[in-house]
Amino acid sequence: MKSKENWNPLTFDEAYVIEKKGTERPFTGEYYSSKDPGIYHCKRCDLPLYRSDSKFDSGCGWPSFYAPKEDDAVELISDFTMGMKRTEVRCAACGSHLGHVFEGEGYEVPTDQRWCINSVALVLVAKN
Repeated sequence: MKSKENWNPLTFDEAYVIEKKGTERPFTGEYYSSKDPGIYHCKRCDLPLYRSDSKFDSGCGWPSFYAPKEDDAVELISDFTMGMKRTEVRCAACGSHLGHVFEGEGYEVPTDQRWCINSVALVLVAKN
């Protein structure tokens, strides 16, 4: 993980999602359909967040995972925007907005959760 002084610089689109809690358009992100093995890290501070083997195709247009790499890698915040109750996901180390987690949607995954994460908030570090 990088210290605040060494955070990765962000493009306009990355800053919109990570700092302003925006959302990239569905089916446009670099990782939404990726099957490459590795660990997905936080774009800003490089904290390992998700394993590629926990990624699944939910059909929603964003990368979907059934669990974070470690429970303490992310923080969950109640989000009442958009006229509904959702759970925002942030990087536990730097507070970057990553996306949202949804439960009980019936996906056949071990946790019955869909961690819907914006590609621009992630960097895939390939398995060696």
